[in-house]
Amino acid sequence: MPDTELEILKGIDLEIKAGETVAIVGASGSGKSTLLGLLAGLDEPSEGEVWIDDAELGALSEDQRAQLRGDRVGFVFQSFQLLPSLTALENVMLPAELAGADDAASQAQRFLGRVGLSERLDHYPRQLSGGEQQRVAIARAFASSPDLLFADEPTGNLDTATGAHVIDLLFELNVETGTTLVLVTHEHRLAERCDRILKLDAGRLVT
Repeated sequence: MPDTELEILKGIDLEIKAGETVAIVGASGSGKSTLLGLLAGLDEPSEGEVWIDDAELGALSEDQRAQLRGDRVGFVFQSFQLLPSLTALENVMLPAELAGADDAASQAQRFLGRVGLSERLDHYPRQLSGGEQQRVAIARAFASSPDLLFADEPTGNLDTATGAHVIDLLFELNVETGTTLVLVTHEHRLAERCDRILKLDAGRLVT
């Protein structure tokens, strides 16, 4: 049987301005997470180009893309992605330490305080609730001072009340730091808090 080529995204052409907040919405399987992965340089497109400022991601090696992400990009995932063997403080410090920051500990403490976890610095992920783990993940994302933050279903594993609190924190910190925010969500109330909503339908952007 011949190989079948699966086309996930088709004719995507978009520009996201510095400081803008953008939501990507669409039905399950519409290509939302794939688009996010391409924009973040986690995946490579079979055609076309993806630029972050003056860097065309396809022209960079994997190590160079990883360096760019470490220097300029933050992530918040649905499944938190905390390292279980590290405390909350150590999880938040890690990206800044890898980037060579001298103030990783003080920045981590500041952002953990900002998300209300000053009393939980030495707790491990297993000792934290889902909402607390996502707040650690938000602190980690902002502590390395990223220019660009990607969030993939950041409330997907949280109950409604906890999710609302987490989203308030995400937008408050985003305003304070002036970070460009791109998030994938199925929650329209969350999407409507963004400057712009991009809707995907079967891999195509629709208005």
